[in-house]
Amino acid sequence: LINGRQLEVPRFQRGYSWTEEYWEDLWNDLMAVRFESRERHFMGPIVLRYENAQLSTIIDGQQRIATLSVLTLAVIDKLGRLADEGVDPDRNRERANVLRNRYIGQKHAAALVETSRLRLSRLDDEYYRDRLVQLERPFSVSPFSVKGLPESNARLWNCFAYFGERLDRSDIARDGAAIASIIADKAALGLLFLVVTVPDELDAYTVFETLNARGLPLTTGDLLKNAIFANVSVPSELDYLERRWNTLMGVVGSQRFPDFLRYHLLCEGRQIPRLRLYPLVRERLDHPDQVLDLVVTLERRARLWAAMADPEHDLWVERPATKFLVLELGLFRSRQPTPLFFAAWEQFSDEDFDRVLKLVVAITLRAFIGGRNGNALEMAYAKAAEGVLAGRLTRPRAVFSALRGVYVDDDAFERSFAIRTMPSGERVLLRYVLGKLEADAGGIVSEPGREPASVEHILPQHPTDEWYEMVAPRHFHSAVNRIGNATLLEPTVNRRLGAAPIADKRRAYERSAFALTRQVAKTFGIEWALHSIDARQRAMAKRAVQVWRSDFD
Repeated sequence: LINGRQLEVPRFQRGYSWTEEYWEDLWNDLMAVRFESRERHFMGPIVLRYENAQLSTIIDGQQRIATLSVLTLAVIDKLGRLADEGVDPDRNRERANVLRNRYIGQKHAAALVETSRLRLSRLDDEYYRDRLVQLERPFSVSPFSVKGLPESNARLWNCFAYFGERLDRSDIARDGAAIASIIADKAALGLLFLVVTVPDELDAYTVFETLNARGLPLTTGDLLKNAIFANVSVPSELDYLERRWNTLMGVVGSQRFPDFLRYHLLCEGRQIPRLRLYPLVRERLDHPDQVLDLVVTLERRARLWAAMADPEHDLWVERPATKFLVLELGLFRSRQPTPLFFAAWEQFSDEDFDRVLKLVVAITLRAFIGGRNGNALEMAYAKAAEGVLAGRLTRPRAVFSALRGVYVDDDAFERSFAIRTMPSGERVLLRYVLGKLEADAGGIVSEPGREPASVEHILPQHPTDEWYEMVAPRHFHSAVNRIGNATLLEPTVNRRLGAAPIADKRRAYERSAFALTRQVAKTFGIEWALHSIDARQRAMAKRAVQVWRSDFD
């Protein structure tokens, strides 16, 4: 990649972040090429932006390229040390010079300072070029020590030291030709990259999103950061924004930032596909003040974003009712209502914010049971958020009116609930549904997702022949997963019962602390067939309509 070319990392990219786990993986990959007769090892995709015939910008791949460059410097350093020790000095110095000229840079004719073909981000480039490329080791005391280095600079030095140690302990530690071969043959010829070259960052963004959709672990967070910071050039402003940005990333995370930014923009009430994020940011931000305003707003909303994913967040310490609702919402793992949460948090009282959360719980559960389209929900929440922020929707009742189109009505919800199955993959939600119905029946009230019980399948998942006399084998699988076939039971009792006969189960149900479980024994006795499941689930459906109901319906 660097052979004869200039590569640079965008100035706002995050610093070097690889640690020993990744260095060891790279070393093992190279040793596999060397010892296992593997001619090639695939290192993943690299995305470059073409600048000119001599220069490309690294959009994705800076960690791998930086690490390979540091490994090359460690090899060059090792060859120099061998030469200083009198081990084939002329040839080892020549090998070091060939590797440096081909992969690192050349010595300036006047200043006699080694140049570098690789330029890292603003956090690391000075240290990389002025210290590592010059093979200058840290002093044990200030002004230049590992302890006093910025974190990403220290990682670069530790990477260099790691590979130096591996070379010193290897079986080729005194063989200059074999050491040089690690770079000249094993790395340069044995490591393969898929190199994607694009003409601009917009195309790079499209590539990122496409590769993400195919399951490749890329991130668009840094690319979006480049777009946001593009119009800031004053060093003091850059340093200030960098600090605010690091705080923001500490809360949101680089991987999740594109989603977070998209939900922030969805508060405008119009559809924003992920592929539109980058051009939208570039179109809107053309002045440093706009950049600062955006980062400050994002930082403020990031706290709520984090709190909505964490029932134990300090925002809820004195708000147990809100914490309870956040617990419920967390079970659905849906971020679609996020724009509405942003808006309601900023515009409504604490009480009205909680009423909005309760409304979203009802909408979400009804949509989940009824199998409603998620895209319609997202846009409905976005439009409601825009209405709240614009001052048109000033109370939760008005929010409900705006969301009425995605609120599954009572009849449709009851019909869907009465026939719904919830297989093993939905066990957490099934326990939540049973827990809420149990609380409504006057039984045990517990935190969502933390019911002090296990799910008991009355018709057992692994039945004995006796059970097939009540439910034909062809109906068994669907019947087992019906909501009406599930109930809450004390874990120790559940484990003991297993696939016991219905008569034994009935006696255990009679002694249960759970009201709906005792009701099974009282209502159905020792008969449990398809019509029993149907009857019980229809009764549960009627109760569910009341449990998950809007306050304004």
